[in-house]
Amino acid sequence: MADNRPTVFCDGVVEAQVAHGVARITLAVTGNDGKASPCATLCVPVTQLPALVNGMGNLLKQIEERVRAQIAQQQAGQPAAAEPAAPADGPAGAFRFQN
Repeated sequence: MADNRPTVFCDGVVEAQVAHGVARITLAVTGNDGKASPCATLCVPVTQLPALVNGMGNLLKQIEERVRAQIAQQQAGQPAAAEPAAPADGPAGAFRFQN
């Protein structure tokens, strides 16, 4: 069966609200004029919001660690390590993070 999950790009949040136990987060994309326009709404049960936020925080920590390691290598005068092979379904230079 084909994977047909929608993909949404966003670079910001316009607003967030909670009603009836569900957090509704309006995602935004910045246009050429520099103004944010709503592009999708992410709905998350409030009970699951901490797990989602913690997961995103862990993702950010892993990205920061990777960037720091790369900077440390460059400052030490070592050539940057070769990029890991891309996942079979991902672009070159892509990598996966662990939970």
